[in-house]
Amino acid sequence: MKIATLIIRTLIGLLLLFASISFFLKLIPEPVLTGNLKAFQEGLTASTYLMPLAKAVELICGIAYVSNKFVTLANIILLQITLNILLINIFLSPENIPIGLFIFLGNLFMIYRHWDNYRPLFRA
Repeated sequence: MKIATLIIRTLIGLLLLFASISFFLKLIPEPVLTGNLKAFQEGLTASTYLMPLAKAVELICGIAYVSNKFVTLANIILLQITLNILLINIFLSPENIPIGLFIFLGNLFMIYRHWDNYRPLFRA
């Protein structure tokens, strides 16, 4: 189980690092979007702070995952982001569902692995 945790944590951390660094440094050209996904992306880019904020959070959590520091906190912060990634992929971009599903299920697995750290939060 420790090896699976290490592999999933590292893969998700590297994926988050790659996505955030490529966003900030513009390493990958913007894909051509159509339909509802294009309207959604235009709405996100209309607010000048939302995408940089989300990518900065991804960068910090990716660093936490790769360095194995503050993973418990990063799990909870990433849960909202990974859920949004999964829902966007399900409803607007079905061809990318495997990536969104991997990130979301990997995040849930990491929460399960660190459940002892969250247990005091649920005591009265």
